[in-house]
Amino acid sequence: MSVNAKEQVRSEASNREELLRAPFIYRDDEALEKSFQFTLMKRLASYMRPYPGLMAAAFCATLGNLAVTLIAPYLVGRTIDTAIAHHRVHALLAYGAILIGLYLLNFAASSFRIYLTNQLGQRVIQGLRRELFVHVQGLSSDFFDARPAGSILVRILNDVNSLQDLFTNGVINSITNLFTLIGIIAIMFSLNWQLSIVTLVVVPFMFMLSLRLTIQIRRAWQQVRLRLSRINAHLAEGIQGMRVTESYVRQDENQMFFEKMNRDYMATFLRAQRWSIPFGPLVDLTGALGSALLFWYGVHLLHNGVVTVGLLVAFANYLGNFWTPIGQLGQVYNQILVAMASSERIFQYLDTQANVVDRDDAIALPPIKGKVEFRSVGFSYEEGRRALSDVSFEALPGQTVALVGHTGAGKSTVINLLARFYDPTEGSILVDGKDIAKVSLDSLRSQIGIVLQDTFIFSGTIMDNIRYGNPAASDEEVKAAARAVYAHEFIENLPEGYHTEVRERGSRLSQGQRQLISFARAILADPRILILDEATASIDTYTEHLIQKGLNVLLEGRTAFVVAHRLSTIRDAHQILVFDGGRIVERGTHAQLMAHGGYYYDLVAAQYKFLA
Repeated sequence: MSVNAKEQVRSEASNREELLRAPFIYRDDEALEKSFQFTLMKRLASYMRPYPGLMAAAFCATLGNLAVTLIAPYLVGRTIDTAIAHHRVHALLAYGAILIGLYLLNFAASSFRIYLTNQLGQRVIQGLRRELFVHVQGLSSDFFDARPAGSILVRILNDVNSLQDLFTNGVINSITNLFTLIGIIAIMFSLNWQLSIVTLVVVPFMFMLSLRLTIQIRRAWQQVRLRLSRINAHLAEGIQGMRVTESYVRQDENQMFFEKMNRDYMATFLRAQRWSIPFGPLVDLTGALGSALLFWYGVHLLHNGVVTVGLLVAFANYLGNFWTPIGQLGQVYNQILVAMASSERIFQYLDTQANVVDRDDAIALPPIKGKVEFRSVGFSYEEGRRALSDVSFEALPGQTVALVGHTGAGKSTVINLLARFYDPTEGSILVDGKDIAKVSLDSLRSQIGIVLQDTFIFSGTIMDNIRYGNPAASDEEVKAAARAVYAHEFIENLPEGYHTEVRERGSRLSQGQRQLISFARAILADPRILILDEATASIDTYTEHLIQKGLNVLLEGRTAFVVAHRLSTIRDAHQILVFDGGRIVERGTHAQLMAHGGYYYDLVAAQYKFLA
């Protein structure tokens, strides 16, 4: 290797390490900064209300554990003072039998409690995930435009799963532990108030120290969730765009970017763990100090005859049982802090309202004929980003309307507004004389068919994908739709015909074949209004010719809006709307616009020049 080559390799390695060490700057998701809120925990707890029977049964099961915790130490003390101290064998056997019975009860109750709490936790998680998914499905297009798919997946899967421990064990156990603490304190003070005060004097100091950790723990786990969301978003995007990455030989850069995210996640996770770890040792240290004070002062009272050996042993057992629920409450509190970081993100989605919704007085749109009218429609995706201005036109039933213009002229915005993916900021859109803002979304969209340039094919068979447009359609109706768009021949030539598994996003099919299936899907739905948004851009000329023949028959009686650059798909349109800068600058038939010699004429001339 030459000197220059070695220097280049060292330089690239140095740059790589410098990039990996550089601070990672996030731009997609924002951290939520909220203080600990009991209202948030109350909202989480509300998801347990549909299961009162499970909650009651689980709580009853915990009473067995509580009985052993509260009764067993007292019986041990009584055994020492009344049986062992006086050599009463029969009393010792009786107390032993009672203790064995208590511990058997504890075993049965614990097993039953674990089963019930797991049932409760899983049902709550299932309900929460269902609610989140249903809510996200109902959000408007702008919600998905502003967020990567991976980030949404993290909230529905990972953030919901992070609540599992809290619902499975935390809630019931924390209630049980609180009752246990109250019972132990009451019994300890009833046995000897002096010993109780001395041994519990360290508790306030423990709480003062632990409270200092809570804010940092919550923020740390919130950052962990945030970074996990971004890793998932990057992975989803990277996998979907793998062909582009390979085409431009960007694997190394993509790997460095992922390594930075991965390292940052690891560092954030370890930092959160460092804040969480002191909780357990803090409880153990406090328990050790309490036990030391107990025996130091207990020996003094024992020497003066104030307490017996049995009472001191019972007290030591109660004290040991006291720190166990304290430690468990500390663990639950950690779970709550982790859950808060996730629940804030979950409720942020649940509190997000769709911008396009049915009005309270929305009516169902009856079967339509297909007349469409835009009246002075204006629209902005965001402030300062004008997409349409004063757009007015009328499409009669059965007409084909072509929308042409340069990229960004406003063509796709028109069809997005017609399908009510967005609502216009100005003007109104009418279908058969009814303002679509005043009708229900389902009744409108069920009568509109849309075929996009980047068609989506679901995992499953070709039959399933075509039937997606009309789940009630028979196999023969599915095949008839495929024949209409000339997809039947290539489908029949596949190994399993219509029952061929196409895999995720139709990876077994060519782009043209996927587009043909999307045409068949739209035709099977039998819409009165059909939208083709650059739907033939990825199809070869021969296939497009076949589709055009089928569409000439199938579009009869339907109102069609065609967004396309190819002349073959717009030449025979009843009217052509030419867009520029969000406005209609020309309108007419192909012959009229060509004779006019304006903007449309220049577009056509440029296309012929390019093809030549």
